[in-house]
Amino acid sequence: MLDSFLAKTRNWIPKALFRIANPLYHRTLAFVAACIYRFPSRHIKVIGITGTKGKSSTVEILNAILEEAGYKTALTNTIRFKIGDMSSDNLYKMSMPGRFFMQKFLRSAVKHKCDYAILEMTSQGAITYRHLFIDMDAFIFTNISPEHIEAHGSYEHYLNAKVSIARRLAVSKKKNRIMIANGDDKEVEKFLECDADQKMRFHITDVAPYTIKKEGIDFTLTKTPVTSQLSGLFNLYNILAAITAAQSQGISNDIIIRAIEKFNGIKGRVELIDAGQDFKVVVDYAHTPDSLEKVYQVFQSSRNICILGGTGGGRDTWKRGEMGHIADEYCDEVILTDEDPYDENPENIVNDVAKGMTHAPTIIMDRRMAIREGIKRAQTGDVVIITGKGTDPYIMGPQGTKTPWSDARVAKEELEKRLSN
Repeated sequence: MLDSFLAKTRNWIPKALFRIANPLYHRTLAFVAACIYRFPSRHIKVIGITGTKGKSSTVEILNAILEEAGYKTALTNTIRFKIGDMSSDNLYKMSMPGRFFMQKFLRSAVKHKCDYAILEMTSQGAITYRHLFIDMDAFIFTNISPEHIEAHGSYEHYLNAKVSIARRLAVSKKKNRIMIANGDDKEVEKFLECDADQKMRFHITDVAPYTIKKEGIDFTLTKTPVTSQLSGLFNLYNILAAITAAQSQGISNDIIIRAIEKFNGIKGRVELIDAGQDFKVVVDYAHTPDSLEKVYQVFQSSRNICILGGTGGGRDTWKRGEMGHIADEYCDEVILTDEDPYDENPENIVNDVAKGMTHAPTIIMDRRMAIREGIKRAQTGDVVIITGKGTDPYIMGPQGTKTPWSDARVAKEELEKRLSN
């Protein structure tokens, strides 16, 4: 609430003056928040996670391993906030909420005697200094690819924002600070340049041989076969990041394997919606070209009916045609629809996506109607893939309007309607 009030006060300051004072303004608020809540990160083990994709999933997988090991955990990510046994949906439309929220959250985790706090940390949060005064014990870098380019000004600025989060590990007051990085990512060295007491790389070859299936993943951990209920190569990387972090905390492979084999999925991430139908319906958060392609690749041997919006209004316009091109390549039928238009005309967004396609898509601007049509067209063995929202709780419209929304709920309702007819 205080973050929200202070954000409104910025409107009273001349824009030119605010641009100059902006860094000091955000740093000051971060310091004040930490002081009010008495620097709680110093009293709990904190693991920060950043990257373009896989942050929320890695948070959830690592949390499952830590809980299996008997630890009491807290977590923040795009999906939810959790302290011990208490969990609530993230309705903020922000993966990393404001400074006062983060510090209050950590203080509450300390109060409830949690052993670990696992935090999704974003580039958007970094440019407003939400990551300051959070002392980390470990930091995980998952991967990097272009995103939020308009917000940051360039890919280099976006990358630097991510790296600035890693640099917070260097100034952490914790002992035995551990950097964990995806050794297969082209930008890994920029993260490994950041100071840490221990640096650990993970590579996909660490879990070879592996097999990616529609219904899960088989891989090998120190010669032991492991089966995960998650799907896709991207999820194997998320699992590998969580495994490496767990090993850095001294957790045995037996416990790690047991947790991974029990773990049955993440809401809004290749989430299967089942109402007893003879075809699959999948809801996924994929909202970048790379993540969209990786989701489609999981089901590339099926007949796919794909429902997507492209991108939020007023941002990342560069990726719209590219996402259309990817859908055109992997999907047998494409239905373009509304997603988060904000103050932009949603039809313009959809038309930009369609420009990347050689086959004419179906355009249904009402998102429920688009999902209904996709489910109506599905035949035995098909896959209906609904992307872009995941667990997002609202469709964001003009002048800050929010329409309550859930792709999973709507898909379930439309499936039940079809099956009851």
